[in-house]
Amino acid sequence: MTQTNTPATLTSPATPGTAAAQVTIGQPILSKNAQKAEENRADFQSRGLFVINLLSSPGSGKTMLLQRTLAELSGRWRMGVIVGDLQTDNDARRLRASAGDAPIDQITTGTVCHLDAQMVARSVARLDLSEVRLLFIENVGNLVCPANYDLGENIRVTLLSVTEGEDKPLKYPVIFKRADVVLINKIDMAQAAGFDRQLALENLRRINPDARVLEVSARTGQGMDQWYELLESYVKRN
Repeated sequence: MTQTNTPATLTSPATPGTAAAQVTIGQPILSKNAQKAEENRADFQSRGLFVINLLSSPGSGKTMLLQRTLAELSGRWRMGVIVGDLQTDNDARRLRASAGDAPIDQITTGTVCHLDAQMVARSVARLDLSEVRLLFIENVGNLVCPANYDLGENIRVTLLSVTEGEDKPLKYPVIFKRADVVLINKIDMAQAAGFDRQLALENLRRINPDARVLEVSARTGQGMDQWYELLESYVKRN
């Protein structure tokens, strides 16, 4: 997936009696990242890798989705994961416990709320990606900053948990608009959460009518076969 480098605008909270301030992420920052992303993309292609940038808010189930995917598909192809978090390597350790021989690398970003192309390039250099066909990048849990940074991926997959509410696509339109695939996760909890499925789908279509939408539960396995079929189609065409 190739992105345009439209400057991103962030709004800081206003103090009493003042207007909110807007700060634009300048073109040079995004242009530099875009250049490195294209280098990553060429590197991935030369290695025969299909790369998926996995995005969501914290707690939506990215790590559990990857745990189940690695455990159930390890016999089909070799996969790898780059994990981004502000602090701790908890997710990487969880994945290593169920990943078999899949190479896993942790990127700890500190105060940075997203991964960028240079971070990913350094992580790739640390990994043994021989015979790996699918590389997942589990981005930092955030629905704002990661949307603006191309990492050199083939596609973007954005998760929406039923516990987050049906209006998330409307509140955070950029990250959903730039998604190739949207996974509605935790559907086993939809009734308990009072999730309005039809409204969520309408909101997604309003923001991104072209995204492929899958409904899954990474915890129970419900709907995961369609996710696996999609992954297999990516591997075959790569």
